[in-house]
Amino acid sequence: MEVHILGTASARPTSSRDVSGSVFACHEGLVIIDAGEGFQVRYAQQRGRMKRTGEPSLLRPNRIAAVALTHGHLDHTWGLLPFLQTLSLDGRQQPLMVYGPTSAEILDALDDGGIDATIPSDTASAELLNQYRAWFKLGGTSSQLGYPIRWLLGDPRSGRWVEFVDDATNLVWHDAMPQPDTFQLFRMDSIPTHHSIPSCAWQFSRKERKGSFDRDKAAIAGLSQEQKKSLSEGNNITLANGEILQASQFRGPTKPGTSIVLSGDTAEQSIEPLVPVTVLIHEATFLDEAHDKAEAHLHSTASGAARTALQCKAEHLILTHFSARLRDAEEAISEAGNVLEQSCSVSAANDGDRVRIDEAGHATFLTLSENGWTQHNLSHH
Repeated sequence: MEVHILGTASARPTSSRDVSGSVFACHEGLVIIDAGEGFQVRYAQQRGRMKRTGEPSLLRPNRIAAVALTHGHLDHTWGLLPFLQTLSLDGRQQPLMVYGPTSAEILDALDDGGIDATIPSDTASAELLNQYRAWFKLGGTSSQLGYPIRWLLGDPRSGRWVEFVDDATNLVWHDAMPQPDTFQLFRMDSIPTHHSIPSCAWQFSRKERKGSFDRDKAAIAGLSQEQKKSLSEGNNITLANGEILQASQFRGPTKPGTSIVLSGDTAEQSIEPLVPVTVLIHEATFLDEAHDKAEAHLHSTASGAARTALQCKAEHLILTHFSARLRDAEEAISEAGNVLEQSCSVSAANDGDRVRIDEAGHATFLTLSENGWTQHNLSHH
């Protein structure tokens, strides 16, 4: 699994950092996590970089299975509808799911009043239901886009989700969040976070798997195809001479369960992961000198992100979502490192960087340069 981090600025972009937007990639498909202003340009640029460096094009748009929004602030959502419309112009036919967090109050209003329900008067303007309704009018339905699109809103705390169907004219309720259609071995989950409007982090995970069957060892043992098949299915076999071969002897090491969590905007120590965290990609809007401002706006400092990593027992921490006032990300790394005391690795992301976890559970941070990416093996101290 891999994450492409395509925006590392907070609300105000800089000459070197754009607003939020990332891509989770695995062999079962892609998930866009947030899509701030200009996201489709950054997505196209990343695809171009991969082509120029000769890497397989895992970022093909027809592999996108879902969009997962962390909350409704425009620096995380403003680029979504243009991106969806570009997919339409490109002739997309594959279904697409869009997920976003909302509050129990909004869901209650929809449950009581239906598709055209009046929402509470004190609802924030950035509430995702407001944006969904605007996007439906501006061309975001299946009939207008020309491909099936499923819009969902959910409360990560209760696990209740509602889906807008029939071109957003009716509602269907779900007791649990539907998974992307293409996901079988992988899954994604929303985790409630603490911000000024309904928000969530997204966790992408793969369960522990048994090791690969050792075909070479089976061949050296002179086994028949039937015997190999039986061993590969986990069955012990008895040879003609009475010797018993254990299926476990023909398996490689167990492949560990792995996961990546992307925080979105949140106050520190508000993430309770559902499974162990291999890599935590967490916002670090401020340094310690602006701790009071971070608390007031329900954002995190770099050291707060580190405390969250400790709470989550994450193996690796990647800092992102930096204030435009930050001059040197090394300051953020230093402050986070002082908290972590080598209990996990810490790095700072730039636009275009990537994080990869291989089959053995090893994490690699790929930093973008003029000639492609430089790999840094992340060590768990």
